[in-house]
Amino acid sequence: MNQQHILETQRTYTRHIGPDDFDEIAAILGDGEVMYAWEQAFTEEEIRDWIKENIVRYTRDGYSYWAVVLKGSGRIIGVAGIFREDADNEEYIGIGYIFNKTFWHRGFAFECAEACKHYAFHTLHIPFLTAQIRPDNTSSKKIAEKLGMSVIKHFVRVYRGNPVPH
Repeated sequence: MNQQHILETQRTYTRHIGPDDFDEIAAILGDGEVMYAWEQAFTEEEIRDWIKENIVRYTRDGYSYWAVVLKGSGRIIGVAGIFREDADNEEYIGIGYIFNKTFWHRGFAFECAEACKHYAFHTLHIPFLTAQIRPDNTSSKKIAEKLGMSVIKHFVRVYRGNPVPH
């Protein structure tokens, strides 16, 4: 597994996610409160598939969600990154972040999202990023606004058969 640091912030660094990270990623994606935007926690199979998909994206696109590692501890506290995604059958490059709830409301999501934005614009020369956020996710909306983002479209994404506004 590639352990190279991709991004570094004051308190964290990011690196590729690999199969050996399953337990730490499962503690995040397997938590229903963390994953409410996806309508429920991911199953073990969904987590393994999610890890595999990120590995494919690293090769195909050169980026995806990365493990966010707390400096000094080596602990994965979340995932953040940029990735191809669609909304209403249009492709975008999005920015996203999912953190262990122990680390919520401590500035980690903004810190990492800001590093991802800088990397996307200045290293990859991606001209435009999106963030697909549920209207009731006030914390993520505040992060996006702090990043200089604004609403460009409303659409409905279907998760597990349920229509979910974004």
